[in-house]
Amino acid sequence: MTPPTKQTILIVDPERDFVTWASKHLAAPSVKVIGVTNGEDALKLVESESVDVVVVELRMGPMNGMQLLQRLRGKDPNAMVILTTGFPMTSAIIEAMKYGAYEFLRKETITFEIRAVIESALKAKEALNASDSTQTPANPEEAAQEHFIGNAPAMQEVFKMIGRVSRADAPVMITGESGVGKEVVAKAIHRFSLRTKNEFVAINCAAIPQNLLESELFGHEKGAFTGAFNRREGRFEQCSKGTLFLDEIGEMPLEVQSKLLRVLQEGQYSRVGGNDTLTTGARILAATNKDLEAEVAAGRFREDLFYRLNVVRIHIPPLRQRQEDVPLLARFFLQRLSSATAGIPFRFSQEALDSLTDYHWPGNVRELENTIQRAVVLANTSVLLPSNLPLGQMSPATPVSQSGGNSASDAIDLLFESASEQGEELLPWLEREFTQRAMERTNNNQVQAAKLLGITRATLRKRVERFNLGEKEAG
Repeated sequence: MTPPTKQTILIVDPERDFVTWASKHLAAPSVKVIGVTNGEDALKLVESESVDVVVVELRMGPMNGMQLLQRLRGKDPNAMVILTTGFPMTSAIIEAMKYGAYEFLRKETITFEIRAVIESALKAKEALNASDSTQTPANPEEAAQEHFIGNAPAMQEVFKMIGRVSRADAPVMITGESGVGKEVVAKAIHRFSLRTKNEFVAINCAAIPQNLLESELFGHEKGAFTGAFNRREGRFEQCSKGTLFLDEIGEMPLEVQSKLLRVLQEGQYSRVGGNDTLTTGARILAATNKDLEAEVAAGRFREDLFYRLNVVRIHIPPLRQRQEDVPLLARFFLQRLSSATAGIPFRFSQEALDSLTDYHWPGNVRELENTIQRAVVLANTSVLLPSNLPLGQMSPATPVSQSGGNSASDAIDLLFESASEQGEELLPWLEREFTQRAMERTNNNQVQAAKLLGITRATLRKRVERFNLGEKEAG
């Protein structure tokens, strides 16, 4: 009986200690592990024998891991290559996934992850061999500048997804809370795609009225509506070879959704007021902070459009779920603001950084950036202290409003305390307080005060008498 063929794993790392460790760690009866210390030897070995999975260190020379990845994928479009390094740059992760890497592992966590990833890669390779499927290797592109910051595992997955979806033109739905950076992700997908030299156009569907939104997207003919003095090209026409990003897609009116569906299905549309059928090759990326499944169920969003847009979904986690990224982001924003502020070398005290890290950031990255900008503008020293950050004086677990006030829970607690101090029940106390405040705000004008409180004038008059509040009849 012929023994089963062993699967082969190739470890490529300039550190012999790592090669030795990985060889022992991955050893198994059904697996053969080979180790080399440079890319040239790896290529020679791949040419001489069959290799199923290659684990490559990114930072090595003279051929680095990214170059080896491209060479391996050029020889075999189905090559299973796992890149690894310590503290990788975000752009490196994105590029690796774009060039077809199976996975990207960080050295500091590889001990816990490599076995499961290798097993998954071997199964995938086995399935590929069985089906004899092939795919076209990605065209190498120039490395983009670093635009993302994030070491949290959840963000690393976002970077990997950006790399994967940049290789195709499928629609992508980007979800996440307000302020997490959905447009930044959309721009990255475009930047790493083959459309990078063509236009990227972003439209905020919530900021444009329905009649203008339709014209903005599809264009209009002269005389199509009042004020349409000339023919106008729409965004689909302007970026036919580029990428169109539809932000806040959940706010798009149903009538416009119907026209957008036709574009996604057939690549065709007509200008507002026109009869000619136009075509577009624009790639569609969409984003929302709404639950679109719930919007579909409520009849506010077309189900067929949802499925057309939701081919691939990238969810961006809120900042509170990746607190380890807060210091990195904070230092990045501070450095950028320092450069724009006469070159003053601002820095955080450790207490200030701790306050930023512990806070839960309901406004996400946008709120963090605005908070640091405000601190820089108001600081009287180059070292930012907790006193420069309003949130540093609050409980880290307590949400705050954009104006920096207490949470609703805190406000209710204060109301109870105020009523208790005067020995009164809460509801009568609130009724008197609101009535008195309304009378004071309207200079004791009962007509205006009643309107402000949302009650009739007769009801207001009874309250004024009951609580013995001053009054002045309206003339």
